[in-house]
Amino acid sequence: MADLCIIYNPVAGKRRAERRLKAVRRAWGERAVFRPTHHHGHGAELATQAAAEGFAIVAAAGGDGTVHDVATGLLRSARNDVRFAVIPIGSANDFAFSLTKMSTDVGRIDVGRARREDGVEKFFICNLGIGFSGSVTVESRRIGWLQGTALYGLAALRALASHFERPLVEIRFDDQPAWTTPTLMLAVLLGQREGGFALAPAAKLDDGLFDFVHVGQLSRWEVLRLLPRLAFFGPPRERAGIRQGQCRSVKITSEAPVNVHVDGEFLCVKDDNVRSFEINILPRALAVDIALSRRGGMPASDQSL
Repeated sequence: MADLCIIYNPVAGKRRAERRLKAVRRAWGERAVFRPTHHHGHGAELATQAAAEGFAIVAAAGGDGTVHDVATGLLRSARNDVRFAVIPIGSANDFAFSLTKMSTDVGRIDVGRARREDGVEKFFICNLGIGFSGSVTVESRRIGWLQGTALYGLAALRALASHFERPLVEIRFDDQPAWTTPTLMLAVLLGQREGGFALAPAAKLDDGLFDFVHVGQLSRWEVLRLLPRLAFFGPPRERAGIRQGQCRSVKITSEAPVNVHVDGEFLCVKDDNVRSFEINILPRALAVDIALSRRGGMPASDQSL
């Protein structure tokens, strides 16, 4: 039996996935099994099945949505020794960016778990965005001809024009006193990027902590001026209206329904009328094969992808 199962999204990277996977297929031959996803959430089903079949490594080939699904499937499986790898062929590839910066070849990373007030919960391994961040995800789904930072930059401009809202939100980080504040955006990150933007350049995937960025009373113009900086350097450390830090848990109650994404997939949209949820960290809950991810899915003997 092959040790490696590669679960891929055939329409990832604006339908460039199949072309990009040809070299990987040639290099692995019969040593790897390739399984395409056919619908939303299918990657999670395939990953759970692959874990049950005994694969040592399960790789996600696609964008952050595919990465999220496959990681979720492994986290739901009965095994915690299956190594997770990433072949980044999507639009933003935020998780792969942080994973391949890790210094070891094999390790374990932290996982976030977000639970809505109605009990619906989802895992995430890179980022969670509330408010404006969630609205950027909404807009990115409507753009079919860009990738990467260009895609999310345009989505951010559209969100600035049509989703610029700052509802009062009560936030509690860990066991600190609750804090009620106008909130344009709250990003809770394990990885360094969200939508190609460097929101937490110093974040580590295995330190047992979330990095967070809260944006409150900034104007449209102030946000617009910040966007180029966010693409490379992250938010300014000392800036009125922006709060940054680290935590292990967050509890949130909003006066109005909000858009929330986890790894680019929706935890809720405004029409769901969700106003309260909590976020917790699961330290080192997922085994990862960093070396394989760094090689773009190629075997060690052939790195010519």
